[in-house]
Amino acid sequence: MRRRRTLVAFAALVVLGASAGVIHAITNGVPDGNGHPYVGALYFPQTGVLCSGSLIAPRVVLTAGHCTYGSTEALVTFETDFFSSGFPLASAEVHTHPGFSWNWQGLLGWDSVDVGIVILADAQAGPTAALPTEGLVDSLPMKTPVDIVGYGVQYKASVSGPPRGRWMLDGKRYYAPSQIVASENLNSDVWLRLTANPAQGKGGICFGDSGGPDLLGNTILATNSFVANGNCAGVTYGARIDNADVLDWVNAFVMR
Repeated sequence: MRRRRTLVAFAALVVLGASAGVIHAITNGVPDGNGHPYVGALYFPQTGVLCSGSLIAPRVVLTAGHCTYGSTEALVTFETDFFSSGFPLASAEVHTHPGFSWNWQGLLGWDSVDVGIVILADAQAGPTAALPTEGLVDSLPMKTPVDIVGYGVQYKASVSGPPRGRWMLDGKRYYAPSQIVASENLNSDVWLRLTANPAQGKGGICFGDSGGPDLLGNTILATNSFVANGNCAGVTYGARIDNADVLDWVNAFVMR
């Protein structure tokens, strides 16, 4: 039986905020505070999708292609809590990598480039994340520590009746430690595979974390893309940025 991947964008309009009687999620993260101020939340009003992304130049935000796909505009914030701040920053342009496609060929049986770019209308003065050198991931040993950052869901409601079983979030930017794990998949040159095992003190991505960075220090190795199941458990996958084609495409916007 073919397994389908579970993309980790989130339909923001179904998010209801905190609820009594919650189960803290297997994402195992903690509020980021000002730890990664270049990571922002992105809302795409045309598709109703909430994602995360990284400022890589004063006007350039790197995110996932399945977030930008089908949209020509985005609203953005780099505040630690978008419920409090809203989305005060507007986009001037939205771009999806031309290699991205919706090819549902099982979990990893495809080679789509899940990368997108949002160009902000106004330049930001804050710090930026760094892009990797070509092939950086291939030089890293297994169990290399990687930091995951995003604005995604943290828990499921456990009260009786609606929204029982519905993923919930509090609008804050979260951080979790993870590690690179071995991958023998055909497309391991496209995807970065990370552990999401809370029993080992590791975190993982979930809905709303799409497009957020998988970081080595302040260098983006990959953008959060999908998980292996709807419980956001086991392993998570990010779209590698250190491929020559991806770097060339992204740098074309940075160097404008």
